[in-house]
Amino acid sequence: MASIEEIRKARLEKLQRIQKKGILAYPGEVKRTHSLSELLESFSSLSKAQKEVIGVGRIRTVREHGGSTFFNIEDGTASMQAYLKKDRVGETPYQFFLENIDIGDFVQLRGVLFSTKKGEKTIEVADYKILSKSLLPLPEKWHGLQDVEERYRKRYLDLLFNEQVKKNFVVRAKILQVIRSFLEKEGFIEMETPILQPLYGGAEAKPFTTHLNAFDMKMYLRIAPELYLKRLIVGGFEKVYEIGRVFRNEGVDRLHNPDFTMLEFYWAYADYKDNMKLTERFLTSVAKEVFGKTKFIYEGKEVNLKTPWSRVEYTELLRKHAGVDYDSLSKDALAKKASDLGVKVEKGAPKYQIADAIYKNHVRTKIWDPTFVIHHPAGSMPLAKPLDGDLTKLATFQLVMGGGWELVKGFSELNDPLAQRNVFQEQEKYYKEGMEEAQRMDEDFVEALEYGMPPTTGFGMGIDRLTALLTDSHSLREVILFPTMKPK
Repeated sequence: MASIEEIRKARLEKLQRIQKKGILAYPGEVKRTHSLSELLESFSSLSKAQKEVIGVGRIRTVREHGGSTFFNIEDGTASMQAYLKKDRVGETPYQFFLENIDIGDFVQLRGVLFSTKKGEKTIEVADYKILSKSLLPLPEKWHGLQDVEERYRKRYLDLLFNEQVKKNFVVRAKILQVIRSFLEKEGFIEMETPILQPLYGGAEAKPFTTHLNAFDMKMYLRIAPELYLKRLIVGGFEKVYEIGRVFRNEGVDRLHNPDFTMLEFYWAYADYKDNMKLTERFLTSVAKEVFGKTKFIYEGKEVNLKTPWSRVEYTELLRKHAGVDYDSLSKDALAKKASDLGVKVEKGAPKYQIADAIYKNHVRTKIWDPTFVIHHPAGSMPLAKPLDGDLTKLATFQLVMGGGWELVKGFSELNDPLAQRNVFQEQEKYYKEGMEEAQRMDEDFVEALEYGMPPTTGFGMGIDRLTALLTDSHSLREVILFPTMKPK
Protein backbone atom coordinates (compact mmCIF):
# COMPACT_ATOMS: atom_id res chain seq x y z
CA MET A 1 0.00 0.00 0.00
CA ALA A 2 1.40 3.39 -1.02
CA SER A 3 2.40 5.84 1.70
CA ILE A 4 0.94 9.32 2.00
CA GLU A 5 4.22 10.74 0.71
CA GLU A 6 4.13 8.47 -2.36
CA ILE A 7 0.51 9.37 -3.12
CA ARG A 8 1.25 13.08 -2.79
CA LYS A 9 4.23 12.72 -5.16
CA ALA A 10 2.03 10.93 -7.73
CA ARG A 11 -0.62 13.65 -7.47
CA LEU A 12 1.97 16.37 -7.92
CA GLU A 13 3.01 14.63 -11.13
CA LYS A 14 -0.64 14.64 -12.27
CA LEU A 15 -0.84 18.33 -11.43
CA GLN A 16 2.19 18.99 -13.61
CA ARG A 17 0.64 17.02 -16.50
CA ILE A 18 -2.56 19.03 -16.20
CA GLN A 19 -0.66 22.31 -16.23
CA LYS A 20 1.56 21.26 -19.17
CA LYS A 21 -1.58 20.82 -21.26
CA GLY A 22 -2.46 24.45 -20.52
CA ILE A 23 -5.35 23.48 -18.24
CA LEU A 24 -5.91 25.49 -15.07
CA ALA A 25 -5.93 23.11 -12.11
CA TYR A 26 -7.30 25.89 -9.87
CA PRO A 27 -9.42 28.08 -12.19
CA GLY A 28 -11.02 31.28 -10.98
CA GLU A 29 -14.33 30.86 -12.81
CA VAL A 30 -17.03 28.34 -11.89
CA LYS A 31 -20.42 27.74 -13.48
CA ARG A 32 -23.34 26.03 -11.78
CA THR A 33 -27.00 25.97 -12.77
CA HIS A 34 -28.23 23.94 -9.79
CA SER A 35 -26.98 22.65 -6.45
CA LEU A 36 -27.02 18.85 -6.18
CA SER A 37 -29.98 19.01 -3.81
CA GLU A 38 -31.87 21.07 -6.39
CA LEU A 39 -31.03 18.54 -9.12
CA LEU A 40 -32.38 15.73 -6.95
CA GLU A 41 -35.51 17.66 -5.97
CA SER A 42 -36.31 18.65 -9.58
CA PHE A 43 -35.04 15.41 -11.07
CA SER A 44 -38.33 14.29 -12.61
CA SER A 45 -38.96 17.46 -14.62
CA LEU A 46 -35.31 18.03 -15.56
CA SER A 47 -34.73 14.47 -16.73
CA LYS A 48 -38.00 14.34 -18.66
CA ALA A 49 -37.16 17.58 -20.48
CA GLN A 50 -33.58 16.41 -21.01
CA LYS A 51 -32.55 19.88 -19.95
CA GLU A 52 -28.81 20.38 -19.75
CA VAL A 53 -27.56 21.22 -16.28
CA ILE A 54 -24.26 22.04 -14.63
CA GLY A 55 -23.34 20.69 -11.20
CA VAL A 56 -20.18 20.95 -9.11
CA GLY A 57 -18.67 19.07 -6.20
CA ARG A 58 -15.92 16.96 -4.70
CA ILE A 59 -15.40 13.43 -6.02
CA ARG A 60 -15.93 10.91 -3.21
CA THR A 61 -15.96 7.54 -5.03
CA VAL A 62 -14.94 6.26 -8.49
CA ARG A 63 -15.98 2.94 -10.15
CA GLU A 64 -14.55 2.20 -13.59
CA HIS A 65 -16.25 -0.28 -15.96
CA GLY A 66 -14.38 -0.60 -19.26
CA GLY A 67 -15.39 2.36 -21.42
CA SER A 68 -17.49 4.01 -18.73
CA THR A 69 -16.99 5.28 -15.19
CA PHE A 70 -19.43 5.97 -12.40
CA PHE A 71 -18.42 8.40 -9.66
CA ASN A 72 -20.11 10.30 -6.86
CA ILE A 73 -19.73 14.00 -6.20
CA GLU A 74 -20.74 16.02 -3.14
CA ASP A 75 -21.36 19.72 -2.82
CA GLY A 76 -22.49 21.42 0.35
CA THR A 77 -26.07 20.27 -0.11
CA ALA A 78 -26.14 16.62 -1.26
CA SER A 79 -24.38 13.72 -2.97
CA MET A 80 -25.14 12.56 -6.51
CA GLN A 81 -23.92 9.96 -8.95
CA ALA A 82 -22.28 10.95 -12.25
CA TYR A 83 -21.75 8.81 -15.35
CA LEU A 84 -18.78 9.39 -17.63
CA LYS A 85 -18.86 7.48 -20.93
CA LYS A 86 -16.01 7.36 -23.46
CA ASP A 87 -18.41 7.47 -26.42
CA ARG A 88 -20.06 10.61 -25.05
CA VAL A 89 -17.12 12.76 -23.94
CA GLY A 90 -14.52 11.44 -26.40
CA GLU A 91 -11.60 9.08 -25.92
CA THR A 92 -8.99 11.72 -25.05
CA PRO A 93 -11.02 13.54 -22.36
CA TYR A 94 -12.14 10.17 -20.97
CA GLN A 95 -8.57 8.87 -20.72
CA PHE A 96 -7.40 12.19 -19.27
CA PHE A 97 -10.01 11.84 -16.51
CA LEU A 98 -8.85 8.32 -15.60
CA GLU A 99 -5.18 9.27 -15.57
CA ASN A 100 -5.33 12.63 -13.79
CA ILE A 101 -8.49 12.98 -11.70
CA ASP A 102 -8.59 11.54 -8.18
CA ILE A 103 -10.98 11.07 -5.31
CA GLY A 104 -10.94 14.37 -3.44
CA ASP A 105 -10.70 16.55 -6.56
CA PHE A 106 -13.39 19.15 -7.26
CA VAL A 107 -15.00 19.11 -10.70
CA GLN A 108 -17.65 20.90 -12.74
CA LEU A 109 -19.96 18.64 -14.76
CA ARG A 110 -22.25 19.53 -17.66
CA GLY A 111 -24.84 17.02 -18.82
CA VAL A 112 -28.39 15.69 -18.60
CA LEU A 113 -30.12 13.66 -15.93
CA PHE A 114 -31.28 10.05 -16.17
CA SER A 115 -32.09 7.08 -13.93
CA THR A 116 -29.95 3.94 -14.02
CA LYS A 117 -31.48 0.46 -14.25
CA LYS A 118 -31.31 0.34 -10.45
CA GLY A 119 -33.22 3.61 -10.28
CA GLU A 120 -30.34 5.78 -9.10
CA LYS A 121 -30.58 9.44 -10.08
CA THR A 122 -27.53 10.26 -12.20
CA ILE A 123 -26.03 13.02 -14.30
CA GLU A 124 -24.67 11.83 -17.65
CA VAL A 125 -21.56 13.91 -18.29
CA ALA A 126 -21.17 15.67 -21.62
CA ASP A 127 -18.01 17.45 -20.52
CA TYR A 128 -16.17 18.21 -17.30
CA LYS A 129 -13.78 20.76 -15.90
CA ILE A 130 -11.37 20.42 -12.99
CA LEU A 131 -11.97 23.06 -10.31
CA SER A 132 -9.39 22.11 -7.69
CA LYS A 133 -6.74 19.38 -7.68
CA SER A 134 -6.26 17.69 -4.32
CA LEU A 135 -2.72 16.70 -3.37
CA LEU A 136 -3.46 14.64 -0.26
CA PRO A 137 -5.80 11.64 -0.35
CA LEU A 138 -8.94 11.50 1.74
CA PRO A 139 -8.54 8.76 4.35
CA GLU A 140 -10.12 5.43 3.41
CA LYS A 141 -11.07 5.10 7.06
CA TRP A 142 -11.40 8.19 9.19
CA HIS A 143 -9.29 7.34 12.22
CA GLY A 144 -10.62 10.42 13.94
CA LEU A 145 -13.76 8.43 14.69
CA GLN A 146 -11.63 6.54 17.20
CA ASP A 147 -9.03 9.21 17.96
CA VAL A 148 -11.05 12.10 19.39
CA GLU A 149 -8.12 14.54 19.45
CA GLU A 150 -7.46 13.85 15.75
CA ARG A 151 -11.05 14.80 14.99
CA TYR A 152 -10.61 18.21 16.62
CA ARG A 153 -7.20 18.85 15.03
CA LYS A 154 -8.48 18.03 11.54
CA ARG A 155 -12.05 19.23 11.82
CA TYR A 156 -12.28 19.62 8.04
CA LEU A 157 -11.95 15.83 7.68
CA ASP A 158 -14.30 15.27 10.62
CA LEU A 159 -16.96 17.29 8.80
CA LEU A 160 -16.43 15.29 5.61
CA PHE A 161 -16.68 11.90 7.24
CA ASN A 162 -19.00 12.43 10.20
CA GLU A 163 -22.45 13.64 9.16
CA GLN A 164 -23.61 14.11 12.75
CA VAL A 165 -20.76 16.52 13.44
CA LYS A 166 -21.79 18.64 10.47
CA LYS A 167 -25.42 18.57 11.65
CA ASN A 168 -24.35 19.83 15.08
CA PHE A 169 -22.81 22.93 13.55
CA VAL A 170 -25.86 23.53 11.38
CA VAL A 171 -27.90 23.37 14.61
CA ARG A 172 -25.49 25.81 16.25
CA ALA A 173 -25.99 28.28 13.40
CA LYS A 174 -29.76 27.91 13.70
CA ILE A 175 -29.60 28.50 17.47
CA LEU A 176 -27.78 31.79 16.88
CA GLN A 177 -30.36 32.86 14.29
CA VAL A 178 -33.23 32.10 16.67
CA ILE A 179 -31.52 33.89 19.58
CA ARG A 180 -31.11 37.07 17.56
CA SER A 181 -34.68 36.87 16.28
CA PHE A 182 -36.11 36.41 19.79
CA LEU A 183 -34.13 39.24 21.34
CA GLU A 184 -34.89 41.64 18.52
CA LYS A 185 -38.62 40.90 18.84
CA GLU A 186 -38.25 41.72 22.54
CA GLY A 187 -36.81 45.11 21.63
CA PHE A 188 -33.12 44.41 22.24
CA ILE A 189 -30.50 46.03 19.99
CA GLU A 190 -27.31 44.15 19.06
CA MET A 191 -24.12 46.02 19.97
CA GLU A 192 -20.39 45.49 19.56
CA THR A 193 -17.96 46.34 22.35
CA PRO A 194 -14.14 46.21 22.47
CA ILE A 195 -12.35 42.85 22.52
CA LEU A 196 -9.03 44.55 23.26
CA GLN A 197 -9.43 46.40 26.55
CA PRO A 198 -7.08 48.52 28.68
CA LEU A 199 -8.54 46.85 31.78
CA TYR A 200 -10.38 43.54 31.93
CA GLY A 201 -13.54 43.10 33.97
CA GLY A 202 -17.08 41.76 34.12
CA ALA A 203 -16.18 38.31 35.47
CA GLU A 204 -13.83 36.55 37.82
CA ALA A 205 -11.23 35.10 35.46
CA LYS A 206 -7.57 35.31 34.45
CA PRO A 207 -7.09 37.36 31.28
CA PHE A 208 -4.86 36.97 28.24
CA THR A 209 -2.47 39.90 27.89
CA THR A 210 -0.99 41.57 24.83
CA HIS A 211 0.78 44.80 23.90
CA LEU A 212 -0.42 47.68 21.74
CA ASN A 213 2.66 49.06 20.00
CA ALA A 214 0.99 52.28 18.81
CA PHE A 215 0.39 53.44 22.39
CA ASP A 216 3.12 51.34 24.04
CA MET A 217 0.57 49.99 26.48
CA LYS A 218 -0.48 46.69 27.97
CA MET A 219 -3.87 45.42 26.74
CA TYR A 220 -6.15 42.52 27.63
CA LEU A 221 -8.46 40.28 25.64
CA ARG A 222 -11.87 40.73 27.19
CA ILE A 223 -13.13 38.18 29.70
CA ALA A 224 -16.67 39.58 29.33
CA PRO A 225 -18.45 42.45 27.53
CA GLU A 226 -20.41 43.38 30.66
CA LEU A 227 -18.89 46.67 31.77
CA TYR A 228 -19.04 48.18 28.29
CA LEU A 229 -22.63 47.08 27.71
CA LYS A 230 -23.63 48.68 31.01
CA ARG A 231 -21.95 51.90 29.89
CA LEU A 232 -24.48 51.81 27.04
CA ILE A 233 -27.32 51.60 29.57
CA VAL A 234 -25.85 54.70 31.23
CA GLY A 235 -25.80 56.27 27.75
CA GLY A 236 -29.56 55.89 27.33
CA PHE A 237 -30.11 52.52 25.67
CA GLU A 238 -32.66 50.38 27.51
CA LYS A 239 -32.19 46.92 25.95
CA VAL A 240 -28.84 45.86 24.50
CA TYR A 241 -27.16 42.56 23.75
CA GLU A 242 -23.94 41.22 22.30
CA ILE A 243 -22.92 37.82 20.95
CA GLY A 244 -19.16 37.51 20.71
CA ARG A 245 -15.98 35.74 21.69
CA VAL A 246 -14.53 36.12 25.17
CA PHE A 247 -11.18 34.86 26.41
CA ARG A 248 -10.21 33.39 29.77
CA ASN A 249 -6.70 32.12 30.49
CA GLU A 250 -7.82 29.19 32.61
CA GLY A 251 -8.16 25.42 32.53
CA VAL A 252 -9.34 23.34 29.59
CA ASP A 253 -11.86 20.55 30.19
CA ARG A 254 -15.23 19.33 28.88
CA LEU A 255 -16.96 22.44 30.25
CA HIS A 256 -14.29 25.05 29.44
CA ASN A 257 -12.36 26.33 26.42
CA PRO A 258 -9.99 29.34 26.61
CA ASP A 259 -12.06 31.24 24.06
CA PHE A 260 -15.80 30.77 23.75
CA THR A 261 -18.93 32.50 22.49
CA MET A 262 -20.92 34.47 25.02
CA LEU A 263 -24.36 36.06 24.85
CA GLU A 264 -24.92 38.92 27.27
CA PHE A 265 -27.92 41.21 27.45
CA TYR A 266 -28.84 44.13 29.71
CA TRP A 267 -32.38 45.30 30.34
CA ALA A 268 -33.14 48.61 32.04
CA TYR A 269 -36.09 49.08 34.40
CA ALA A 270 -36.26 45.35 35.19
CA ASP A 271 -34.85 43.12 37.94
CA TYR A 272 -33.56 39.56 38.35
CA LYS A 273 -37.08 38.17 38.82
CA ASP A 274 -38.19 39.66 35.50
CA ASN A 275 -35.02 38.23 34.00
CA MET A 276 -35.82 34.69 35.15
CA LYS A 277 -39.25 34.86 33.54
CA LEU A 278 -37.73 36.14 30.30
CA THR A 279 -35.08 33.39 30.45
CA GLU A 280 -37.81 30.75 30.66
CA ARG A 281 -39.57 32.14 27.61
CA PHE A 282 -36.30 32.66 25.78
CA LEU A 283 -34.85 29.16 26.09
CA THR A 284 -38.13 27.33 25.55
CA SER A 285 -38.58 29.44 22.41
CA VAL A 286 -35.11 28.48 21.16
CA ALA A 287 -35.83 24.78 21.73
CA LYS A 288 -39.20 24.97 19.97
CA GLU A 289 -37.88 26.94 17.00
CA VAL A 290 -34.82 24.73 16.46
CA PHE A 291 -36.17 21.29 17.42
CA GLY A 292 -39.94 21.69 17.55
CA LYS A 293 -40.10 20.49 21.17
CA THR A 294 -39.09 21.38 24.71
CA LYS A 295 -37.85 17.95 25.77
CA PHE A 296 -34.45 16.63 24.79
CA ILE A 297 -32.14 13.78 25.76
CA TYR A 298 -28.78 14.49 27.31
CA GLU A 299 -26.48 11.51 27.91
CA GLY A 300 -29.37 9.07 27.97
CA LYS A 301 -31.64 11.04 30.30
CA GLU A 302 -34.49 13.41 29.51
CA VAL A 303 -34.27 17.12 30.24
CA ASN A 304 -37.68 18.81 30.24
CA LEU A 305 -37.80 22.56 29.64
CA LYS A 306 -41.46 22.81 30.63
CA THR A 307 -41.97 25.98 32.64
CA PRO A 308 -42.06 27.25 35.31
CA TRP A 309 -38.61 26.11 36.46
CA SER A 310 -37.73 25.56 40.09
CA ARG A 311 -36.21 28.42 42.07
CA VAL A 312 -34.03 27.20 44.94
CA GLU A 313 -31.90 29.16 47.40
CA TYR A 314 -28.15 28.62 47.01
CA THR A 315 -27.70 28.16 50.76
CA GLU A 316 -30.57 25.66 50.86
CA LEU A 317 -28.84 23.52 48.22
CA LEU A 318 -25.60 23.61 50.24
CA ARG A 319 -27.51 22.47 53.31
CA LYS A 320 -29.42 19.73 51.46
CA HIS A 321 -26.61 18.16 49.43
CA ALA A 322 -23.45 18.97 51.41
CA GLY A 323 -24.69 19.37 54.99
CA VAL A 324 -23.35 22.93 55.09
CA ASP A 325 -25.17 25.71 56.95
CA TYR A 326 -23.47 28.65 55.29
CA ASP A 327 -25.06 31.39 57.38
CA SER A 328 -24.16 29.91 60.77
CA LEU A 329 -20.58 28.84 59.96
CA SER A 330 -17.54 31.09 60.29
CA LYS A 331 -15.02 31.23 57.46
CA ASP A 332 -12.61 28.95 59.36
CA ALA A 333 -15.38 26.48 60.21
CA LEU A 334 -16.46 26.42 56.56
CA ALA A 335 -12.86 25.80 55.47
CA LYS A 336 -12.71 22.89 57.93
CA LYS A 337 -15.95 21.52 56.49
CA ALA A 338 -14.53 21.79 52.98
CA SER A 339 -11.46 19.85 54.05
CA ASP A 340 -13.64 17.16 55.63
CA LEU A 341 -15.52 16.88 52.31
CA GLY A 342 -12.26 16.50 50.38
CA VAL A 343 -12.59 19.89 48.70
CA LYS A 344 -9.41 21.88 48.07
CA VAL A 345 -9.57 25.66 48.47
CA GLU A 346 -6.93 28.30 47.91
CA LYS A 347 -5.19 29.68 50.96
CA GLY A 348 -6.77 32.98 51.97
CA ALA A 349 -9.90 32.37 49.91
CA PRO A 350 -12.90 34.41 51.11
CA LYS A 351 -15.84 32.59 52.66
CA TYR A 352 -18.03 32.75 49.55
CA GLN A 353 -15.25 31.17 47.47
CA ILE A 354 -14.93 28.26 49.90
CA ALA A 355 -18.68 27.71 49.65
CA ASP A 356 -18.48 27.83 45.86
CA ALA A 357 -15.83 25.10 45.83
CA ILE A 358 -18.10 22.89 47.96
CA TYR A 359 -21.07 23.71 45.72
CA LYS A 360 -19.20 22.77 42.53
CA ASN A 361 -17.95 19.48 43.96
CA HIS A 362 -20.95 18.26 45.92
CA VAL A 363 -24.07 20.13 44.82
CA ARG A 364 -24.09 21.25 41.21
CA THR A 365 -23.83 17.77 39.68
CA LYS A 366 -27.03 16.71 41.45
CA ILE A 367 -29.18 19.21 39.51
CA TRP A 368 -30.82 17.71 36.43
CA ASP A 369 -34.01 19.52 35.47
CA PRO A 370 -33.76 23.27 34.78
CA THR A 371 -33.31 24.99 38.12
CA PHE A 372 -32.71 28.61 39.05
CA VAL A 373 -30.19 28.68 41.90
CA ILE A 374 -30.91 32.03 43.53
CA HIS A 375 -29.59 34.48 46.13
CA HIS A 376 -25.86 33.79 46.22
CA PRO A 377 -23.80 35.04 49.20
CA ALA A 378 -22.73 38.68 49.37
CA GLY A 379 -19.38 39.21 47.66
CA SER A 380 -19.64 36.21 45.35
CA MET A 381 -20.75 38.29 42.35
CA PRO A 382 -19.09 41.71 42.67
CA LEU A 383 -21.31 43.39 40.08
CA ALA A 384 -24.64 42.21 41.53
CA LYS A 385 -27.03 44.21 43.69
CA PRO A 386 -27.72 43.10 47.29
CA LEU A 387 -31.10 41.55 47.95
CA ASP A 388 -33.57 44.10 49.27
CA GLY A 389 -33.99 43.48 53.00
CA ASP A 390 -31.07 41.04 53.32
CA LEU A 391 -27.60 42.41 52.64
CA THR A 392 -26.02 38.99 53.23
CA LYS A 393 -27.45 37.77 49.91
CA LEU A 394 -27.50 38.98 46.32
CA ALA A 395 -30.33 39.46 43.82
CA THR A 396 -28.90 36.75 41.59
CA PHE A 397 -29.67 33.53 39.75
CA GLN A 398 -27.82 30.79 37.94
CA LEU A 399 -29.64 28.40 35.61
CA VAL A 400 -28.30 24.87 36.09
CA MET A 401 -29.42 21.66 34.38
CA GLY A 402 -28.22 18.39 32.86
CA GLY A 403 -26.16 17.20 35.81
CA GLY A 404 -24.26 20.38 36.57
CA TRP A 405 -24.13 22.57 33.47
CA GLU A 406 -24.15 26.21 34.58
CA LEU A 407 -25.91 27.65 31.57
CA VAL A 408 -26.93 31.18 32.56
CA LYS A 409 -25.87 33.70 35.14
CA GLY A 410 -28.04 36.73 35.78
CA PHE A 411 -28.74 39.33 38.43
CA SER A 412 -29.98 42.76 39.27
CA GLU A 413 -27.03 45.00 38.42
CA LEU A 414 -25.33 47.01 41.13
CA ASN A 415 -25.98 50.62 40.08
CA ASP A 416 -24.93 52.37 43.31
CA PRO A 417 -21.53 53.89 42.36
CA LEU A 418 -20.32 54.19 45.95
CA ALA A 419 -21.19 50.59 46.75
CA GLN A 420 -19.57 49.44 43.48
CA ARG A 421 -16.39 51.30 44.38
CA ASN A 422 -16.30 49.60 47.77
CA VAL A 423 -16.75 46.18 46.16
CA PHE A 424 -13.96 46.87 43.66
CA GLN A 425 -11.68 47.98 46.48
CA GLU A 426 -12.37 44.74 48.33
CA GLN A 427 -11.64 42.79 45.14
CA GLU A 428 -8.35 44.69 44.73
CA LYS A 429 -7.39 43.56 48.22
CA TYR A 430 -8.04 39.93 47.26
CA TYR A 431 -6.02 40.43 44.05
CA LYS A 432 -3.02 41.75 45.99
CA GLU A 433 -3.28 38.76 48.31
CA GLY A 434 -2.86 36.45 45.32
CA MET A 435 -6.41 35.84 44.05
CA GLU A 436 -5.69 36.16 40.32
CA GLU A 437 -9.37 35.89 39.31
CA ALA A 438 -10.41 38.89 41.41
CA GLN A 439 -11.95 41.84 39.59
CA ARG A 440 -9.94 45.03 39.24
CA MET A 441 -10.79 48.58 40.18
CA ASP A 442 -12.29 50.19 37.07
CA GLU A 443 -12.36 53.93 37.73
CA ASP A 444 -13.89 54.74 34.33
CA PHE A 445 -16.80 52.36 34.93
CA VAL A 446 -17.44 53.74 38.42
CA GLU A 447 -17.41 57.27 36.98
CA ALA A 448 -19.99 56.17 34.39
CA LEU A 449 -22.20 54.88 37.23
CA GLU A 450 -21.89 58.25 38.96
CA TYR A 451 -23.70 59.83 36.02
CA GLY A 452 -26.56 57.47 36.85
CA MET A 453 -27.63 54.03 35.65
CA PRO A 454 -31.30 53.02 35.98
CA PRO A 455 -32.30 49.77 37.71
CA THR A 456 -31.05 47.10 35.31
CA THR A 457 -30.84 43.32 35.06
CA GLY A 458 -28.19 41.43 33.13
CA PHE A 459 -27.90 37.97 31.58
CA GLY A 460 -24.86 35.95 30.47
CA MET A 461 -24.89 32.57 28.70
CA GLY A 462 -22.30 30.46 26.91
CA ILE A 463 -23.55 29.61 23.41
CA ASP A 464 -21.25 26.58 23.35
CA ARG A 465 -22.81 25.15 26.50
CA LEU A 466 -26.35 25.64 25.23
CA THR A 467 -25.44 23.93 21.95
CA ALA A 468 -23.71 21.05 23.73
CA LEU A 469 -26.78 20.40 25.86
CA LEU A 470 -29.27 20.58 23.00
CA THR A 471 -27.16 18.35 20.71
CA ASP A 472 -26.35 15.77 23.42
CA SER A 473 -22.62 16.53 23.20
CA HIS A 474 -20.47 15.44 26.13
CA SER A 475 -17.85 18.15 25.66
CA LEU A 476 -17.74 21.73 24.40
CA ARG A 477 -15.12 20.58 21.89
CA GLU A 478 -17.87 18.79 20.01
CA VAL A 479 -19.63 22.09 19.27
CA ILE A 480 -16.64 24.43 18.81
CA LEU A 481 -15.34 24.08 15.28
CA PHE A 482 -11.70 24.57 16.16
CA PRO A 483 -11.22 24.09 19.92
CA THR A 484 -7.92 25.05 21.53
CA MET A 485 -5.48 22.11 21.30
CA LYS A 486 -2.03 21.53 22.71
CA PRO A 487 0.41 21.12 19.78
CA LYS A 488 1.65 17.61 19.11
